[in-house]
Amino acid sequence: MIEATIHGNTPSKSNCYKIITLGSKERRYSSLGKTKVLKTYEDQFFIQLPPKLRNLDIAGYFEFEIDVFYPSQRADLDNSLKIVLDCLQMTKTIRNDNKCVRIVANKALDKTNPRIEFKIIEL
Repeated sequence: MIEATIHGNTPSKSNCYKIITLGSKERRYSSLGKTKVLKTYEDQFFIQLPPKLRNLDIAGYFEFEIDVFYPSQRADLDNSLKIVLDCLQMTKTIRNDNKCVRIVANKALDKTNPRIEFKIIEL
């Protein structure tokens, strides 16, 4: 079993992307880019994740348990789940979140110390 705590307010996936324009003047196209809030959270997630949990490359099935402590009641729990699972892929803790077979998620309030506490249980 793997456990960790990451401090900070988890952003909502639905609000973390913006449309950006790429390409040369003659061949412009639009794409989705990450907002500064998301980039900052990903950076902080990487820094706070214990080094022994990076590059674990869990490739098999796993269960995921998470407690999300928000500073207010406004946030949606399901939007935070995707951000955290994406961060776990980015840090190569897990290979792919499609191997997650069970999620237990709890929402709580902590105005002074927003954070996530999670466990990954390999099956």
